[in-house]
Amino acid sequence: MNKKEGHVFVWPIGTRIIHWMMALSFTTAFITSFYEHMLHDHVALGFIFLTIIIYRIIWGIIGPQYATFNTFKLRPSQLKHYFVEKVQNRWRKIPAGHNPASSWFTVWALTVGTVIVVSGLLLYGVQEAKGLFRFLNSDYTQYIGILAWVHKYASYLFAAWVFIHIAGVMVEQFWHRTGMVFAMITGYKRTEGEDTKVKPILSFFAYSTILIAIGTYFFIVSSNYNFLTLQKYTNIDYEEMHPVFYNECGDCHKVYPPYMLPKRSWQKIMSSLDNHRGEEITEANITKSQQASILEFLTQNAAETSKREAAVKVMHSLGERRPKNITKTPYWRETHKDIPKSVYKQKKIKDKSNCIACHKDFDQGIMDDMNIIYRP
Repeated sequence: MNKKEGHVFVWPIGTRIIHWMMALSFTTAFITSFYEHMLHDHVALGFIFLTIIIYRIIWGIIGPQYATFNTFKLRPSQLKHYFVEKVQNRWRKIPAGHNPASSWFTVWALTVGTVIVVSGLLLYGVQEAKGLFRFLNSDYTQYIGILAWVHKYASYLFAAWVFIHIAGVMVEQFWHRTGMVFAMITGYKRTEGEDTKVKPILSFFAYSTILIAIGTYFFIVSSNYNFLTLQKYTNIDYEEMHPVFYNECGDCHKVYPPYMLPKRSWQKIMSSLDNHRGEEITEANITKSQQASILEFLTQNAAETSKREAAVKVMHSLGERRPKNITKTPYWRETHKDIPKSVYKQKKIKDKSNCIACHKDFDQGIMDDMNIIYRP
């Protein structure tokens, strides 16, 4: 006997919470993807999405009535009949479980969602040298572009599919008057059938998934680095690594990580010290032997030798060009194009070349997105 006359209890509370968590995690992850300094939050939200994807696949195998994949209507003839009936009969009866359209949507969403999270984890490891796949950074940076493309457009495809899904729900709500909008809020659908019954062990699984997803999110955002976001590269002590470079170059300005420019750029810089940022550097300032030592250090650790994200992208953007300034590289210009010129005129910044003003620990070789300091 049904608890509510004229309605069927289809979606248990755990399923409803997870449904909205999936919607919220994807939406917020999608939004944060447009902001470099929010990468840490983006990753944390991505782990919620990943947890729910895994849950839904398992739930589709062991879940209660109306939730399992074997109840899905996936034959093309069923999908065709669904849309024909939808057009011809405004007041047709709806099934208690998934109709052909929602069956296809669920399978498609899980497939594309899996592509999103797998490509995201791989990209995080290869490009950022962080997370579970950070070990791939050493050998697979040539695939950054492909992984980024897959992750980006799979997300756009998922977003488009969500809008189609919402449009379908709106049609059900306002044209067919099925009350579909409230089904995933109350758990009840206005139809015929038997109320779903959830075994205690399945309820435990659903609530555990909710707690794991939320716990993972807070575990990630509460600390910069943990086993899920641990980075391959750590701070570099340039003073210990090369005292001459650190002391002589750092006497006038903060040191620049050598991997930010290619070898030929450093050679150009070191061969034109008579006009270095408008200053003349002579042997009285830095001896010839010191200059030679600094140049050797810079070329040995130049962009060509590094797999850090900035180094790889600088080299990719340059082609045959070898500018003397980081701010002249296409990569720098692209990543800073949305920053108003007025920002660089602030007292604490003064110039575009003052990288450490906006990038904490820049002089220790760190270009981490979460270390970006915005000064609007």
